[in-house]
Amino acid sequence: MAVVEQPLPRVEVQQLVPEPQGLTGWFTTVDHKRIGILYLIAAFIFFAIGGIEALLMRIQLGAPENTFLSPDMYNQLFTMHGTTMIFLAIMPMGVGLGNYVVPLQIGARDMAFPRLNAMSVWLFILGGLMLYFSFMVGGGPAAGWFAYVPLSNRPYSPTHGMDYWVLGLTMTGVASIAGSLNFIVTILNMRAPGMRLNRMPLFTWMMLVMSFVLIFAFPSLTAAQIMLLFDRNFGTHFFRADQGGNPILYQHLFWFFGHPEVYIMILPAFGIISELTSTFSRKPYFGYAFLAYSGVAIGFLGFLVWAHHMFAVGLGPVANAFFAGASMLIAVPTGVKIFNWIGTLWGGSINMKTALYFAVGFISMFIIGGISGITLASPPVDLQQTDTYYVVAHFHYVLFGGSMLGLFGAIYYWFPKMTGRLLDERLGKIHFWLTMIGFNLTFGPMHWVGTLGMPRRIYTYEAGMGYDIWNLIETIAAFLIALGVLMFFYNVVVSVRKGEIAGDDPWDGSTLEWATPSPPPSYNFARTPVVFSRRPVWDIKYPELDLAHAKGVRAARRDSGIQADAVAASNKEPIMVHMPSPTIYPLIVAVGLMLAFFGILYTFILSAIGLLIIAYGIHGWIHDANNDSWALGAAH
Repeated sequence: MAVVEQPLPRVEVQQLVPEPQGLTGWFTTVDHKRIGILYLIAAFIFFAIGGIEALLMRIQLGAPENTFLSPDMYNQLFTMHGTTMIFLAIMPMGVGLGNYVVPLQIGARDMAFPRLNAMSVWLFILGGLMLYFSFMVGGGPAAGWFAYVPLSNRPYSPTHGMDYWVLGLTMTGVASIAGSLNFIVTILNMRAPGMRLNRMPLFTWMMLVMSFVLIFAFPSLTAAQIMLLFDRNFGTHFFRADQGGNPILYQHLFWFFGHPEVYIMILPAFGIISELTSTFSRKPYFGYAFLAYSGVAIGFLGFLVWAHHMFAVGLGPVANAFFAGASMLIAVPTGVKIFNWIGTLWGGSINMKTALYFAVGFISMFIIGGISGITLASPPVDLQQTDTYYVVAHFHYVLFGGSMLGLFGAIYYWFPKMTGRLLDERLGKIHFWLTMIGFNLTFGPMHWVGTLGMPRRIYTYEAGMGYDIWNLIETIAAFLIALGVLMFFYNVVVSVRKGEIAGDDPWDGSTLEWATPSPPPSYNFARTPVVFSRRPVWDIKYPELDLAHAKGVRAARRDSGIQADAVAASNKEPIMVHMPSPTIYPLIVAVGLMLAFFGILYTFILSAIGLLIIAYGIHGWIHDANNDSWALGAAH
């Protein structure tokens, strides 16, 4: 199947009211594609910051009895590294890609609630900045990214660092819940005609499942954080054992969110790998229904395994047996996906581009992480390995070897759609091999040092315990990962301006985003496409393959929105598309909420000012929504 540069008819539509240009356009945008790019840029900046924190910790651990960092600074970096990578990098990268791609894949012009979408990205960015502001006012949080009590209570965390951790993550939590509701409504209600649920692309499927998981998981974390904030500042004792509280309750609330959070981060990557293996093997998904419904099963079972993080707290044999069984059961739908991805590649016409390198790397690394996870699902084994570097190795193989490799593959895949230019393949493959070699040399040895008994969350260790050489290797290898990431950033910056022109469909894709120009116009589709199979663009490009029923393919070529565009262009038919107008008010609401949160820590006058700003922003928001007049004119 040959790659087709311009396979589909195009129609241009004149904008009657142009989008604002420059910074104003970015601050006022409600376009899902620009919002997706804002998410991605902010998330990769936070990813770089989290990576620097990791390198500083690795320098400290590179030699025994090192004094490069003080214990308190190490604890602050340790806490912010985990918090940053989970809440400010990996999760929002998936959300950013979903924002950009999902409406295109389902044939929609935007998300269901564009202004809510804009508020979500600004809440995420401001929440992240609020977290890091703590370093400027007495020090960052230092109780670990999980903030276990009593370490996170005031006697052990006396500065405002933990308060900023609570309030910053609460802001990002509001953003996440609002964004998830937006995805659910968009996917369930705005699909193109003919795109039934069993015809949706698998990336869209996984974003839908992820969104449901998030809206059920995040309230548990929010409740735990609010109770912790009250314990620290208002004299309550929800988690204070010395005053009748229960610190184990915090762990239950945290991990009821924390383990589904693993799937919130990995489900978008599962969808990405499904897209990459199909496109670059030039085959339909192998076992589409299994891939889709195993994602649903993972989302459901993810809420039944949280206490496998708590095998060492003394829950008792019955509870331990239940959570061990559920933890092993969840490996079944995950294994199904792995076999389906291999089946998709098997016998295909493989096009070994950088994106597929990362997909294959994902599959291999995720298998290793999954196997080590199964060992931790056994309570007797877990009792030996809990709080050791074996656990650190496991979750990095799942989250970096899994989620991040998938996200890197997604950037190489969809970057041409976002920018109209290709990333450099030679630099991309160098990035891949530096990442794979550095990753395995960094986190592979942690299985051994963890088995030897090296505890996690320590800032140094004595010489002669068998950890020395492994920690030195891990530190050197961590800089290989950093070099690979620098290569990636360089590739992106150069390719945005000077990369090879991609054309609209450089990979010969089968899903609807490849039916739009690169980059797509603000309205995505001048006319809503009609879908007749799981591969609507291949239906149009290759009717001879009879991918849908023959009658359906003929109807698609005659009646679909893509073909109708060509007719409209030749006949000069008027096409009117009403779009929401750009607005600054979602940003104003986000700023007001941040000020209200600052007021909780310092003065309620500041909270009152924040609430007034929120009220002003909501008033303007409603006024703008009632006066949308940004339309697109006739084809020309």
